[in-house]
Amino acid sequence: MSGDHTTDEAPPEVHHYDHIGEVPWDIQNYWAQRYKIFSKYDEGVWLTDDAWFGVTPEPIANKIADDISKSAPEGRSILIDAFAGAGGNTIAFARSNRWKRVYAIEKNPAVLQCAKHNAKIYGVDHKITWFEGDSLQIVNSQLKELGSYSVLFASPPWGGPGYRSDKIFNLSTMEPYSLATLYGEYSLFTEHMVLYLPRTSDVKQLAKFVKDGQKSTVMHYCMEGASKALCIFYGDFNMD
Repeated sequence: MSGDHTTDEAPPEVHHYDHIGEVPWDIQNYWAQRYKIFSKYDEGVWLTDDAWFGVTPEPIANKIADDISKSAPEGRSILIDAFAGAGGNTIAFARSNRWKRVYAIEKNPAVLQCAKHNAKIYGVDHKITWFEGDSLQIVNSQLKELGSYSVLFASPPWGGPGYRSDKIFNLSTMEPYSLATLYGEYSLFTEHMVLYLPRTSDVKQLAKFVKDGQKSTVMHYCMEGASKALCIFYGDFNMD
C-alpha cells in the first residue's frame, strides 16, 4: 500500500496510489478519473487493482441511490447491495438516509475490506451490515426473512472490459452470472429489484422477465454527456 492515510491495515493486494508512477498501466486511465470515482479519494480510499474496473462513478452512484430512494414503495425499508465491490453504490445508498439499514454483500475478502474502509471515510459505516460470500446464496438463506421489506440492487460483474466491443450486449452469456440466473435467484427473494448493466444491454432480453401486468423501467445513467450504464427497475417503482 502507498501513502500513510489511515491506521487500518490493508491486505497486500489493496492499494492507495498517490502518484501515477505507482499505478499499473492497465488502470492508469481509471486512476486519472479517481475523483469522479471517489470524490474523497485523497482521504485514503482503498482499492484492489481489479476493483477499479467495477466501481460505479460517484455521481452516477448518487443519482441511482436518489432514484431508488424516491421511487421505492414506502414499506420497503431495507436496501440490499448484492455486489458491493469497493463500496461505491453501498456508500451512496447509506448516504441517502432513506433506508433503515443497508446490507452489502461481497465475495472477495480483500475487496470487502476496501468497501468497509471506504465507508468509514464517508462516515456511513455504522449504517451498513456487511456479508462476505455469494449474494445468490446469502439473500435466500441468511436474509430470506427480509425479502418483503427489501429492495435489491445488483451491479454484477459483466465479464471484464470486453463488453465494450459488443454493439448489443448479450445478457444470456454474461459472466459469471447470466440475466436469467440473477433474475431467477433474486425474484425468489423480492419482487423489487434494480439491475445495473452495460448500456448496450439487449432490451428485448430484459423485457422477457417482465411479468404480465408488472411495471418495469429502463433508465440510462450518463456522465459528461455519455451513457455509462443502464438500470432496469423490476417491480412497483413509482418512476413518474
